[in-house]
Amino acid sequence: MPGRRRCRRWVERLPPANHFIPNIPYSGVVVLHIEEFEAFRLVDYLGLTQHEAAARMGISQKALWNDLRSARFKIADAIINGKAIRIEGGNFVLRR
Repeated sequence: MPGRRRCRRWVERLPPANHFIPNIPYSGVVVLHIEEFEAFRLVDYLGLTQHEAAARMGISQKALWNDLRSARFKIADAIINGKAIRIEGGNFVLRR
C-alpha cells in the first residue's frame, strides 16, 4: 500500500539557478525539490518563522518542518561531500 500523497505547496518564485557544481570533480548529485528549496529560502534566507513560512506555502508546520529538514540535510551533504546540487521537480503550484 503506497504512502499518503503529499499536498501541493505554494511557491512564490522558481530559483534563478537550478544547478550548483563544485569546482572539483564531484562525487554525486543531490536533487533538491522546489518545495524544499522554498522552505529553505523562506526560513533560512528571509528569516520567517516556521509558522509564517507554512502559512505562505499553504501547508502545516509539520509539513514545512519535514521539507526544511530534508533541504538542510541535502545541502549539508552536498557541501561536506563535494556533491553537485540540482533543483527540480516536486509537487508545487507557482503563485503569481
